[in-house]
Amino acid sequence: MLRFFRKWRCQHDRDAGPRLVPVKKDSRQLRETGELALGPEDLEMVAAVQTDVGCERGTNEDCGRFIRPGDPEVLAGKGVLAVIADGMGGSAAGEVASRIAVDAIGRLYYESAAPAQEALKQALLGANREILEAAQKDERLAGMGTTCVTLVVLRGEAHAAHVGDSRLYLVRAGQIYRMTEDHSMVGEMVRQGMITRQEACQHDDRNVILRALGSQPTVEIAMWDRPLPVRPGDRFLLCSDGLHDLVEEETIKETVLAQEPHAACERLIALAKQRGGYDNITVAIVSARSTQQPAGGRMRETREAEAAL
Repeated sequence: MLRFFRKWRCQHDRDAGPRLVPVKKDSRQLRETGELALGPEDLEMVAAVQTDVGCERGTNEDCGRFIRPGDPEVLAGKGVLAVIADGMGGSAAGEVASRIAVDAIGRLYYESAAPAQEALKQALLGANREILEAAQKDERLAGMGTTCVTLVVLRGEAHAAHVGDSRLYLVRAGQIYRMTEDHSMVGEMVRQGMITRQEACQHDDRNVILRALGSQPTVEIAMWDRPLPVRPGDRFLLCSDGLHDLVEEETIKETVLAQEPHAACERLIALAKQRGGYDNITVAIVSARSTQQPAGGRMRETREAEAAL
């Protein structure tokens, strides 16, 4: 039986949420036509992750992490990993589910000997099992689940996998691309042509999730059919719906282009809170730099960023 998740929202989130500007580029075409401007050895990934409880929640059910292995061999063989999870199922249970997902994915991906794409898929499936097992051992956690979006950058190529409505965007050459599709009631309605993306932003069922880690023994993991070649200047943004429900995509693009990852994360969270902050807000930005240019300042670490395994 399919279990539906409805994320809690206060009433004036439904009444006054801003409209999102649709992404104008087709991310599938982007993956087919992308080219490397430099070799992978000339790319450096700089990242920041920040999470905030928002303005109305008492508990932060989001969790985010960026992992850059300290071992050069592991880094060369597995790359860097960013992951964001948005928990559901009650304040305590949602927090537990998202934390299990982030911990399990980080551990299982780097333990796997499989190629990156398969290792990422298996890591999410493993997280699904671990969340279910935790709920079976403690009845207080029954029914918990979490959305999840992940990004791996390895040897100049990006791999992604996701479940739910947490999103991955790419900002490239002054354009923003939505690289994931929401597994939600309104997301399915948009795909079937029943409503537009603008209408989806105001729909009463926009927070009904069709897929989540931990909700069923089996779950379908959405993945790209091929990796995306990464170019210097590319900026990937992963976020929970606490951001993309309240901050339109053009503003996300402009903020990511205007500032370094840490400052851009801070600014985007501030914007979401200015517009109500009805949910927890988590943002990760992973930026590809050319090592042939000055790297600038070092990344400021946050409590949710990990420099090494």
